[in-house]
Amino acid sequence: MSGSVKHQETIDYFLKIVWQTVANKYNHLVTEFGITQSIGYLLINIDEKDGTTVSQAATLLGLKSTSLSRMLRQLEKSGLIYRESNAGDKRSVKIYLTPLGKEKRHLARALVKKFNNYLNAHISENDKEYLIKMLKKINQLTVSFKPDTLG
Repeated sequence: MSGSVKHQETIDYFLKIVWQTVANKYNHLVTEFGITQSIGYLLINIDEKDGTTVSQAATLLGLKSTSLSRMLRQLEKSGLIYRESNAGDKRSVKIYLTPLGKEKRHLARALVKKFNNYLNAHISENDKEYLIKMLKKINQLTVSFKPDTLG
């Protein structure tokens, strides 16, 4: 990248700003439910019947298992989840939703659905498909990037 490129012109700048704006909006909206955006995301992604392993939850949130433990303790204390050792593998711990966790998940899901319906109403199907295609491409390129790729 040449020295003349301003950070406001880079793809990663816009990815970061857009995600921060979305996360901040969600955080603002879910405070009335007594949760955060990342907690809502976790609740939405816990398998209702079979539970979700701590390592799966860490991957979903992009966290290390150790970083996730503080959040899980908080969620347990708040009565949103409970943890159980996996019957098949005692080293593996699964997370399950409590009735209160299911209620908060329902609220978070409804909000996500409303927000996505709002976006879909204002973005054409072609633009949405193109955006998703480009985001997937950026993700793939990011995974394969090595600093010496461009010589």
